[in-house]
Amino acid sequence: MHHGQDMATAIERETTSRKHARLTSPVALLCLTAFAMAALLLLPLNVPIGPMYWDLFIYFDAANRLFSGQVPATDFFTPVGPLGYYLFAGGVKLFPHAQPLLLVHWSLFAVTAPLMALALWQVDAKSRGTALALLLPFLAFAVLPFNTREFYSFPGSDGFGIYNRQVCQLLYVLTVALVYLRDQRLLLVSIVTGMTALFLTKITGFVSGGLLCAFAFAAGRVSLRTAVASAAIFLAILGLLEVWHGFALAYLGDILALVRMNEGSLLPRFLQAASHTFGIVAPAGLLVLFLLHRERRTLADRLRAVRTPPRLAALGRFLDHDAFWILAVLVAGIFFETQNTGSQALIFVWPVLLPALLRLWPDAGRRSTFLVAATLATAAALPPLVNAAERAARTYIGAIKNVDMPSRNLKTLARLNMRPEILARSQKMLDFYARHRDTYADFIRIGELPAYMFYSEFDFQAAHLMAIDDAVDAIRALETEQGVEFQTILNLNFVNPFPWLLDRHAPLHLAIGADPTRAVPPPDAEALEAVRQTNLILHPTCPLTTANADLLKLYAPAMRNHERITLNDCFDAYLGPRVAARIE
Repeated sequence: MHHGQDMATAIERETTSRKHARLTSPVALLCLTAFAMAALLLLPLNVPIGPMYWDLFIYFDAANRLFSGQVPATDFFTPVGPLGYYLFAGGVKLFPHAQPLLLVHWSLFAVTAPLMALALWQVDAKSRGTALALLLPFLAFAVLPFNTREFYSFPGSDGFGIYNRQVCQLLYVLTVALVYLRDQRLLLVSIVTGMTALFLTKITGFVSGGLLCAFAFAAGRVSLRTAVASAAIFLAILGLLEVWHGFALAYLGDILALVRMNEGSLLPRFLQAASHTFGIVAPAGLLVLFLLHRERRTLADRLRAVRTPPRLAALGRFLDHDAFWILAVLVAGIFFETQNTGSQALIFVWPVLLPALLRLWPDAGRRSTFLVAATLATAAALPPLVNAAERAARTYIGAIKNVDMPSRNLKTLARLNMRPEILARSQKMLDFYARHRDTYADFIRIGELPAYMFYSEFDFQAAHLMAIDDAVDAIRALETEQGVEFQTILNLNFVNPFPWLLDRHAPLHLAIGADPTRAVPPPDAEALEAVRQTNLILHPTCPLTTANADLLKLYAPAMRNHERITLNDCFDAYLGPRVAARIE
């Protein structure tokens, strides 16, 4: 009797253990996270407005162009690669009513989750704890749509730096694969997919990923056969993209244009990136020095072995050390941050810190060694996670008293809320901008914005949306009154949401995310001709700004035959000759 009870108890324990194992499976957690994301995208959620939230509107401009058949780089200039725009466009098809910030941030999960599952499948077979230690921080950054560094003093949603966050998540997944995958076939899949995704997201991210892959090859983690096959497959993918609408060469041309526009700022930005990431780089750098000092004799022996055949294998054994892996990630991470304002900077340092801790943990006789390493690793890895979580908590908890963004024509762009006083100030300032146009024209004359962080002000972001909402009404009223329809619309502004909001077209060959100081090359003949053919060109005046004035000056040669009218208090409109001839 007792024997039967013991057997039943053992079976029950084994069943419970299996259920627990399934519930804590990394792949299961990835799937549950994906389902939770999908469920939230189906809900009518609003998020608090944040600094430079209008960066998000670029994705709608791009999606509208994609839906109309335009191809990035071939038909329009992009500040970054097209992958994020295609993922967002696909997400809009699947979740047409989703909150757009959540949609664009989570859309990359379609790429990173399978790659993460591929690596964790092997890691989990050896250690469930290690697999979860890699997965859980990644999920936090993949779920929370926030940068790791605070750019503005008030809590709000980070609608800017989205593609930088996506690159950091791709680099996290790639680092996990390079450090933990031993199967060269799985490593081949991870490298090709990860590097292709990085190339199609942001070129600086691709270069950073290339540095990590090159180090992994030098350290012997990636075989020569895998490296050659990865390069060959990647080039084949570029060839296919070139055959498809000539994308690859056009994209490389856009990259070169951006490099020429920003080359003078590279060295200062290295110093800026190092200062921004100092809280991570300093403790991680100290950990590198600590590990090198602790194992100096072993490394010296390996270095001497490099001088004797076979040198390549000996070099790999020398470089394949936790300290050098950490150093490689720091170099790649700082390089990527040289061109960033917002990002999830250096989150991918954790996958190379963890092996050092795992290796030192069994050394029970030297607990002080592990304690020092754990302290430095924690100081490097924990602040980005804590900062993102803290900023998310401040933003969402503080939104309890927020009021929704008023909207008639903004579609899901209006899925926002804000403090009542911010809304009231935005409405007052919109009227103030219109009545004091000469004042803001004076700011243009001295080449300055009304405030140093003007575009980060919440009330400016909200007022900008209100002005767009009113302009859509004015455009529709003009069309109804005059019996015309503006098929192509250009907004001489950083963002152009009008084609999306009015179900029209944006002109070909022009830049989206139109920052004239960094991301708008001098217009060529095709671009100027596209401007000449545009039915309606809008110039925002609430307020007048230096950037918008620069865009007006840039395209003015192609607008000589357009007729200028006052659309409403906050927009001037330039009507194409064919349309103007039909208006009384």
